Amino acid sequence: MKNGYLVAADGGPEAVLIDPGDEVGDLVATAARERLAVEAILLTHAHLDHITGVRAARQAFAGAETWLHEDDEPLYRAVVQQGEMFGLRVEAQPPVDRHYAPGQRLQVGPLRIAVHPTPGHSPGGVCLEIGDQADTQLFVGDTLFAGSIGRTDLPGGDHPRLIQSIRSVLFAFPDPTPVRPGHGSATTIGQERRANPFLRDA
Repeated sequence: MKNGYLVAADGGPEAVLIDPGDEVGDLVATAARERLAVEAILLTHAHLDHITGVRAARQAFAGAETWLHEDDEPLYRAVVQQGEMFGLRVEAQPPVDRHYAPGQRLQVGPLRIAVHPTPGHSPGGVCLEIGDQADTQLFVGDTLFAGSIGRTDLPGGDHPRLIQSIRSVLFAFPDPTPVRPGHGSATTIGQERRANPFLRDA
């Protein structure tokens, strides 16, 4: 199961869309039903399953800018070739509008978003910290899963770098911090620190 996310804060219509893939139709419908104004499309990385909905999202949310780490720009531009690797026909997506800067922090309405580079699954992978100290959630793309980690056998993957990203960036967050991965069910930092079989020595 591939997860895309529509995130809005209580008390405001402003929202962000994270990693729109083939589920983009459901996300667009939810935004319309809840009367949300999507102001940004935030990509955690540029593997095809996380970006194939960008075009539809841009068409649905005029003015929403697409953000990506510069190191994943080559993957993004090669989405058609990525599809061919898996025997899939994939259309090219609209150009990225902005690249995350080092230490990037975004404000979308009441949403506070900190961008944390977590390379390893891809060269420009990032995790998105949304909220404040009392109510933070981590949207981690394919860096970390419940009971697993991102694969590193695709072009640009680097297993030691991925483990270092998890150890130095994600495991710096408190144990109760919710983790929203790009595939599968939600988890917490503490659960993965204690029980993830790929990270017991991390």
